[in-house]
Amino acid sequence: MASDKILVVDDDQAIRILVHRFLTNQEYQVESAEDGKTAFVLFKEFQPNLVVLDINLPDTTGFELCQEMQSYNDVLVLMLSSLCDEVAKVRAFQLGADDYLTKPFSLVELNARLKAILKRQRLLSPRKLERLVFGDLVINNVEKEVRFQHKIVSLTNLQFNLLFCMANQPGYVWSRSELCDQVFKGEDSHWFGTAKVCDVHISQIRKKIKSCGCDFEYIKTIIKVGYKFEAPV
Repeated sequence: MASDKILVVDDDQAIRILVHRFLTNQEYQVESAEDGKTAFVLFKEFQPNLVVLDINLPDTTGFELCQEMQSYNDVLVLMLSSLCDEVAKVRAFQLGADDYLTKPFSLVELNARLKAILKRQRLLSPRKLERLVFGDLVINNVEKEVRFQHKIVSLTNLQFNLLFCMANQPGYVWSRSELCDQVFKGEDSHWFGTAKVCDVHISQIRKKIKSCGCDFEYIKTIIKVGYKFEAPV
């Protein structure tokens, strides 16, 4: 499995070199830049998973560069700055930053935060599998078909997408809002993307699987949170 790629952007040479060396020793693939122009060129060439981005740069600001990078793709961003006021932090998060660490900082904390961001991203990124098998339940993403003991479970397109999304990450607890964001993209958000409609679809999926002779409840309700898909032992 290839190591994650991290781009470090900071005009302070001592910090930039220190972070670069430390992350390299942590077995990340690392590139670094001292200004916005160089950083954006490297960003497009290197295609990092995550950017450690200082706010105060000589030719731009980290805020502007964060926005520019995220208009190109959904790269993960950890903002690194001596600015510790609430306004700066809120602005960073509004522009799409995933975390914010103030200077001075410890390298151990930086690494812990990077690992946490990357772990969250892996949990929320579906595996690119065409066919999921859980005992007698088979979910075929190519044919958009679900079978239990070879019997077709007749689901609507939205219901299939909802089931596949959850089954792609067994054990992960989804909030209703997360499921709406993942599954109902492109639909009429005033209707399809509501929590109530999500509950209705989950109920229908359960009934349809049960009607095929299944007595195991694959979709568990997590009270006051949402749902999770659970495979039989």
